[in-house]
Amino acid sequence: RFLFIFLMISLEITVTSLQCITCHLRTRTDRCRRGFGACTAQKDEACMLLKIYQGNALQISYMVCQKFCRDMTFDLGNRTYVHTCCNQNYCNFQL
Repeated sequence: RFLFIFLMISLEITVTSLQCITCHLRTRTDRCRRGFGACTAQKDEACMLLKIYQGNALQISYMVCQKFCRDMTFDLGNRTYVHTCCNQNYCNFQL
């Protein structure tokens, strides 16, 4: 009985564990410079990609597991910040 309960809990964790790419500094002409890896999203988290543009040119991007993530775009100074959230394994790498 204990083994059955343990297997059911393990299966639930495996099925619901969302994996996301992490990169704390990715430049437009380079690969990830800092924090490359993966994170397992916790409760209320999604994969998030933040892209920062100056004009129409991508300057840097940032990828993490983000709590209460939501899609949004806003301008600050001469930069545009684009937050994109998704709920499939490693989806924040290709957005």
